[in-house]
Amino acid sequence: MNNIDDFLQYTRDCDITLADATPNSVAMSSRIRLARNLEGFRFPPYLTEGEEAEIEREVTHALLDNVEGLHYFNLQEMPLLARQVLVEKHLISPQFLQQQQGALIIAADEQTSIMVNEEDHLRIQCLAPGLKLQETYQNALMLDRQIEQAHPYMYHQQYGYLTSCPTNLGTGLRASVMLHLPALTMTNRMNVIIQAMLRLGMVVRGIYGEGSASLGNIYQISNQETLGKSEQQILHDLQQQVEQIIEYELRARKALMQQSSILLEDQIQRALGTLRYARTITSEEAARGLSSIRLGIDLGIITDVTIKAVNACISCMQPGFLQYYKNEAMPTNERDIARATLIRDLLTN
Repeated sequence: MNNIDDFLQYTRDCDITLADATPNSVAMSSRIRLARNLEGFRFPPYLTEGEEAEIEREVTHALLDNVEGLHYFNLQEMPLLARQVLVEKHLISPQFLQQQQGALIIAADEQTSIMVNEEDHLRIQCLAPGLKLQETYQNALMLDRQIEQAHPYMYHQQYGYLTSCPTNLGTGLRASVMLHLPALTMTNRMNVIIQAMLRLGMVVRGIYGEGSASLGNIYQISNQETLGKSEQQILHDLQQQVEQIIEYELRARKALMQQSSILLEDQIQRALGTLRYARTITSEEAARGLSSIRLGIDLGIITDVTIKAVNACISCMQPGFLQYYKNEAMPTNERDIARATLIRDLLTN
């Protein structure tokens, strides 16, 4: 599969960040990202086109010749809308979307993606549904070692792996977990959580990472420090804090059911009615409604919609997805109509 259009048609209904369809699963997905640079080359902002091509060849051969199930795509050959879909699926960064040079190596199940010549020579990413930090890290580590066997990385005895941005020095590891936190948001406790995480060297971001807002009460919790801690310590600390946040969320849900059950049920059923019958809807309103429906399923209030259907709505309602699979650029009002139609179909079938 060397054509990005063929790949996206094959993986159309797949979004691994939303793949956990288990009821009451606050943790939606886990992500590991390793930043690496090859020894003997300058950092990406200073590379010549020839050096970029050489790095691409080195990495491509190291992976495609030794790891099954990976596919290579050249960034220059990707339409902009296809790139937007990849951002929405969390498979490339918003920065990579705008670049002219680079390559993407990706698995058909979308649990592995490697950006070549982004901010660093390599951004190795592995994803898994649910809370599976250790398992996901081991998958990333296997790819990391495969590349390092072919070409050593830039490494300093004191500072660890060298990266373009000093905030990634050391392990080069960013671990994160995507959480659905409607009850903590409704009870105005997210600011307390955010401040507590900052004090512990962690950060809370929106669904698309740095600089993004929360959409549909979905948040990413990730480590902020990469220097001065081992990979295992980073993973242990994040796991511990995520488990605590999940416990807080479940307690908040229980309290809402005990104290405001009628109001909560009204909000949830109104959201379901709106999304089942709306003829036009913005992505923000749809995300809020889908968050309420997901909560309603978890609490047993809604029984005729599955988490899988809600996840499909979240994945398919984004602007890039709507335009790419319609094969046309659409103004905002047309996207809102297409979004409403798609969500109606998914929630009623």
